[in-house]
Amino acid sequence: MKALLINPKLKEITLVEIESSIEAIQDLIGFKTIDSDEIDPNFDQLFFDEECFIRQQDQVGRFKVDNLAPIAGKGVIANSSDNGKTIVSPQVTLAELTKRVTFL
Repeated sequence: MKALLINPKLKEITLVEIESSIEAIQDLIGFKTIDSDEIDPNFDQLFFDEECFIRQQDQVGRFKVDNLAPIAGKGVIANSSDNGKTIVSPQVTLAELTKRVTFL
């Protein structure tokens, strides 16, 4: 499946090919403590390290999507209508998402 990887340290968003699993998303983000926020009515989700502000991480960068709370570290956009049990490619395109992400 395809996913969108947001890397605030490099200030870039890339389209990546991964397995359709929460473990693949955890590997991209680099942590097992994953949470998500819905970013549109199509069930596209922003997956991120739920402990991103608790961890002592230097220079990982920060970003936000639309008006959601800022995230420290990497984020992944994928689609899930059942809280991460089933994960598929997002409906939002790279071009559309790029307009909605702000690097901080």
